[in-house]
Amino acid sequence: MTQEASRPVVTDLPLTRLLPNMLTLMSLCSGMTGIRFALHGKWEQAVLAILAAAIFDVLDGRVARMLNMASKFGAELDSLADAVSFGVAPALIMYQWALKDAGGIGWIAVLVYAVCCVLRLARFNTMLEDHDRPVWTKRFFTGVPSPAGAVLALLPLAFVLEYGDAVRLPSVFYAFWMILAGGLMVSRLPTLALKGWRIERVWVAPLFALSVALIAGLVTNTWMTLSGLGTLYLLSLPFGWVNYRQKEKGNNAKT
Repeated sequence: MTQEASRPVVTDLPLTRLLPNMLTLMSLCSGMTGIRFALHGKWEQAVLAILAAAIFDVLDGRVARMLNMASKFGAELDSLADAVSFGVAPALIMYQWALKDAGGIGWIAVLVYAVCCVLRLARFNTMLEDHDRPVWTKRFFTGVPSPAGAVLALLPLAFVLEYGDAVRLPSVFYAFWMILAGGLMVSRLPTLALKGWRIERVWVAPLFALSVALIAGLVTNTWMTLSGLGTLYLLSLPFGWVNYRQKEKGNNAKT
């Protein structure tokens, strides 16, 4: 009897094993749905679809680690879905909303942003295979992660949805904004990664209260809350860089 013949045939799989990949596909579908809404000029629904994709993207990794179901297939599927939901979809939404009025520079901005997102995801995958990195570096991303990059790219649209056309700027500005968002994704700027941080027990209850307040804000005043979160994230970028340098100096001093 050959070795292949002696292997047991798997006829079914537990549903929990499929759950992380199902969440990844839901993220992909949300991103594609955002493009559909943009083609019909439904800007609020388009942005909400990208937010839903970001939520599913956060959940799929967490669920995979909780269930110990992380796999190479899941990681590759996640990257492909992210390239669509946070690279192609936000770029096309912004193009339909404003960048098509900017002429050639608008389309260049779309291409630059999408390419930067794909490059950022490729770099992230290669860095996962680097097992020589210090443990403390897991508290930081290299560059802005793609879901955050998508939120930053759509931030001007969120401002206009909240405050109206009075705050709308020339289309060329949004083209340069998209290029900036793409540049932040492929930059070497250290940005905070929540998964590597720990908090004292005394801060658990306030953190829960803050989470509830944020959810309530997103439900009752979506665009103001989203605009505020995007602005706060931008302001946090220098803090991440400073914190990284401090830990790097402390680690070098110990060695």
